[in-house]
Amino acid sequence: MLALPLDIDQIKGFLDPAEGAALQRAALAGAPLGACLEIGAYCGKSAVYIGTACKSVGAALFSIDHHRGSEENQPGWEYHDPDLWDADAGAMDTLPVLRRTLRTAGLEDTVIPVVGRSAKVAALWGGRLGFLFIDGGHTLEAALADYRGWTPHLASGGLLAIHDVFPDPADGGRPPFEIYQRALASDLFEEVEAVKSLRVLRRL
Repeated sequence: MLALPLDIDQIKGFLDPAEGAALQRAALAGAPLGACLEIGAYCGKSAVYIGTACKSVGAALFSIDHHRGSEENQPGWEYHDPDLWDADAGAMDTLPVLRRTLRTAGLEDTVIPVVGRSAKVAALWGGRLGFLFIDGGHTLEAALADYRGWTPHLASGGLLAIHDVFPDPADGGRPPFEIYQRALASDLFEEVEAVKSLRVLRRL
């Protein structure tokens, strides 16, 4: 794994270091084929892993998030963090934390935050992707929108990474697993790596 520019454990998030290393490998492999893009920035943990890989080869990472938190981040839910609550807006706001993370990591010129809903950005996107990481909302509607909106932009040979893929329903929500299964059933993708809850697939 490429050396990280800061203590990754200081960044809020749910990405295992082994998964982060796999994301780096996938980004390095995909970057020559097109842009690198992640859906779901939160506080920037994945952006540091992927951004470090992109910076090493002179590529950029587009990081898409509305920064109002996923369903499970909302008040009363299991993964709500009151430190990320914006009382004035009456909503979550992770964007200031992401910007601080990128500044501390020296990645402000490498990671390009795009603030908005994934599906709306996807509908306006015109470029080709070499690497795509889906880690956004975990409802079926959100996961399907990410998959349907972004995978058509992935170049042949490009890498698709999906986080929180749990074959056993007891381990976590089903939508990421369902879009993973959809990708394999499409005959457009082949699996190239599985690390904990991360799956990496190549577009054929």
